[in-house]
Amino acid sequence: MSGTRILVAGASIAGPALAHWLHRRGAEVTVVERAPGLRPGGQAVDARGVTKEVIRRMGLDAAVRAARTETAGAYIVDVDGTVLETHRADDDGGDGYISEIEILRGDLSRVLHDDTRDRVEYVFGDRIAELTQDADGVDVTFAGGARRRFDLVVGADGLHSALREMVFGPRERFIRHLGHVLAFYTVPNEFGLDRWLIEHQEPGRSAGLRPIQDATRAMAMFSFASAGFDVDYRDVEAQKRLLRERMAGLGWWTPRILAHLDDTPDFYLDQVAQVVMDRWSSGRVGLLGDAAFSSSPLSGQGTGLALVGAYLLAGELAAAGWDPAAGFAGYETRMRSFVEANQEIGRLHARSRDVPAPDAEPGEEPDVEWLTGVIDRALNGVELPDYAQVPDSGASAAPPIASSAKP
Repeated sequence: MSGTRILVAGASIAGPALAHWLHRRGAEVTVVERAPGLRPGGQAVDARGVTKEVIRRMGLDAAVRAARTETAGAYIVDVDGTVLETHRADDDGGDGYISEIEILRGDLSRVLHDDTRDRVEYVFGDRIAELTQDADGVDVTFAGGARRRFDLVVGADGLHSALREMVFGPRERFIRHLGHVLAFYTVPNEFGLDRWLIEHQEPGRSAGLRPIQDATRAMAMFSFASAGFDVDYRDVEAQKRLLRERMAGLGWWTPRILAHLDDTPDFYLDQVAQVVMDRWSSGRVGLLGDAAFSSSPLSGQGTGLALVGAYLLAGELAAAGWDPAAGFAGYETRMRSFVEANQEIGRLHARSRDVPAPDAEPGEEPDVEWLTGVIDRALNGVELPDYAQVPDSGASAAPPIASSAKP
């Protein structure tokens, strides 16, 4: 073991994935999470392209597949429920509109936590209150009062990263709002939903339902255009009021889905945004996942960036002998183009959902060859070194789990 002590902030997906690889490379890892426990449910996230190889190298392919939503495909319907478009999970080799590996965010988080909890220290219900770094380490004061010293600190605490703001500056400097808002929550499956996602779309807004493993429940999905999103991301009641206002008059099953808004245990609403930074590290502090390079849910690749980034960050740090300057530099060099391609996909998808002005000229269609190249880079445009020269304690796959989205 290297004895290198690393603190990771955030226990959703990027944090536990990084903990997995850091431990395998020989580091002693602590993960701190401000929530009292793992958050269940959430939006469905996907594993496409090279991300599937990272999951295989983690030894978690069977556990992840066992926790999938098992969605067969998607129907886009009109206000009367007539099917307008059909997308199947095996389209484009399983990397299409509906991914072959699709799993609720909370279920993937549980798989990753179950895999690491016996080898990694998890501290729930606490957060970093202050940190001071010097040439040899980082002194951290926790909100709960504890003080500890680490060799490195990594922020994997999401779009609204507190660590990023603490070390790199105000969130407004890095957040790029793409003009849309998404909301998700579980509802009773009183709609006869089977293995198919169903979505109704109007210009600038949509409502839908997706299946989850618990067939008695379904995941509600909403989106709407909002150029000036200013609702506090922690004010849930204000968010629910906003959702009702923006969905008024949409029709289809929308009123029935909204009727469960006050009863759901896992409501989530936030802006569609990207994080754009010139660098993802400062001294002995680095960033990973949405905290560093959110591509937005509309890219379909946020989870892929987190898992690939975790593999590369741990590998590059270990290959550099845990030297932060060299390790973080290697990580950024390997990830940058992959991140930029996925952020471009997110922006293109957001623009496709924009409501055109009444007098707007039709937009130009993107060049097919260029778009195909961007998509390929977004799925597979990153090399995964085998890091044969650094320690690897080996994978131990977690057992299959049941869905965390329960009544």
